[in-house]
Amino acid sequence: MEKQMKTTKEILHEKLSGQPRSPLYSPQALEAIRRTVGQWMNSTVRETDRNHWHKTPHTVLGSETPRELLYTPLSHPDLDYEQDLGNSGQAPFTRGIHANMYRGREFTMRQLTGFGSPEQTNERLRFMLDHGATGLNILFDLPTIQMYDSDDPFAVAQVGMSGVCVDSVEDMARLFKDVPLDEVTISIVTHYPSNTAILFPMFLALAEERGIPWENLRGSVQNDITLEELIRSGSEYIPPRDCFRIQCDNIEFIRKNVPKWNFITINGYNLREFGTSAITEMAVALSNGIEILDELVRRGYDVDSTADRLAFFWSTANDFFEEIARIRAVRRLWYKIVKYRFNAANPRAMLMRCHVQTSGVCLIQEEPRNNIIRAAYHALAAVLGGAQSLHVDSYDEAYSVPTEEAALLSLRTQQILQKETGVTDVVDPLGGSFFLEALTHDIEGRILDEMEEIERLGGYVKAIEGGQIYSKVASYFAEQQRLIENGEIALVGQNVYKSEVEGPPINVFRYPEGVEAEQKARLQKLRLNRDSDKVQSSLSALKDACLKGENILPYSVACARVRCTEGELFKVFKDAFGLWKPPALF
Repeated sequence: MEKQMKTTKEILHEKLSGQPRSPLYSPQALEAIRRTVGQWMNSTVRETDRNHWHKTPHTVLGSETPRELLYTPLSHPDLDYEQDLGNSGQAPFTRGIHANMYRGREFTMRQLTGFGSPEQTNERLRFMLDHGATGLNILFDLPTIQMYDSDDPFAVAQVGMSGVCVDSVEDMARLFKDVPLDEVTISIVTHYPSNTAILFPMFLALAEERGIPWENLRGSVQNDITLEELIRSGSEYIPPRDCFRIQCDNIEFIRKNVPKWNFITINGYNLREFGTSAITEMAVALSNGIEILDELVRRGYDVDSTADRLAFFWSTANDFFEEIARIRAVRRLWYKIVKYRFNAANPRAMLMRCHVQTSGVCLIQEEPRNNIIRAAYHALAAVLGGAQSLHVDSYDEAYSVPTEEAALLSLRTQQILQKETGVTDVVDPLGGSFFLEALTHDIEGRILDEMEEIERLGGYVKAIEGGQIYSKVASYFAEQQRLIENGEIALVGQNVYKSEVEGPPINVFRYPEGVEAEQKARLQKLRLNRDSDKVQSSLSALKDACLKGENILPYSVACARVRCTEGELFKVFKDAFGLWKPPALF
């Protein structure tokens, strides 16, 4: 970013403003509509409604983009079919990245799964596959996410909670027992770049030991600096610049060695769930994407061969039409960025492919079965927006990880959408709506405006270091809470339409007992039985690579092969890079 004197907004304006447009509506037609709409407003619309023509919706994690009472061609009079929509599978990809979309490739149903020991999560994984899941989505417990071994003092009482515990390649083997690694797509929710550089090498070592070539593996890792440096509630952080380097090391290694694997899932979801707006979610993710491409170009890679494996991860929340418009808007904007800012020629590199998870923050504990309805609307918005894969949160997640019954219900929600409703038969069925096209246009512009703010701060990594994004998140979060508490954001069953009748109890998931003790025993046995000399030499080589600026992944894979643990690798990172103190939120 430092060398880029012009912002993305300025570049796009410069390259696109001179292109001839062919508006759908002729000036004569618009003038006629303007007259009839004016007469209608004066004769039919109440004065109160005329005076409050625009309404700003207040919803959980919404953008607060104002809405008109009625949308007409006047709401977006310059709409150009070829330049703003195009056909599906064609630039600017507003209507979808594939010509036939879900007729040709159904969205992947990828439910997030993880709790307790590797064996217990394995049992749930196979249950989901047996009931029609078409991909796996692995969630790790807090110590694994935070990169501490299960016997570390930081891990006390957290092992196997909120996810599955994995300390070494031995646990990875237990987790994926009887799962055909080369036949099912697997999302390894590694969260951080540092974590990706530890856990994914364990997965690769496991594949190697099973005789599966890396080029046959398909799936994704998260590998996102946003999660490690902005959202993480950890006690030890490596500096953002080093974290960003590891993010790009992961990308570089995976691109070369695991060609079908999506080497990053640029994460908007968790930032939004952390408490930020529908616009900031996407502006931050695209800013990260731009900085990644800048760095890979600096390392000698061309955009056409790197951007084609970038994937994005979005949240869908309560504002139904906004969620559809957001996915369409960001798909169009990413195309413009890759084509005009990076001068890409490969159409595949310009595609914004995305996984969508329905919002967990929107689910509440009061009358929890209402969450089934909320999540179904979120899921429908994702499908109408053209998502490639989907996870539907379970109604009991306001309490704990989902029970088997609740997880199956979430899977069934997707299957009903896909098989019973007919919504996947027509590509972009809401395309052309006066409302949706105007909203898509407005949201694209607002995302671009927020990206410009980040770029004027010196780019994404600098904006993290300086604390400006923290400050923005904190301000939005505080305002959200105020609006919920005073009822301006309505939550049925919580602050409006509260019921006096107590509903039937729900079956809340109970974590299995004894997982922590079992993991500690396994770690002790692992350390006794492995080759300590090989472990030490592998860890030393990894530290040297960190200090010398070499790509660290080959050294992490070597560590995994000799049974180094996650905590041991994280200690190397801390020793090599030092610790960073993030800015305080408040």
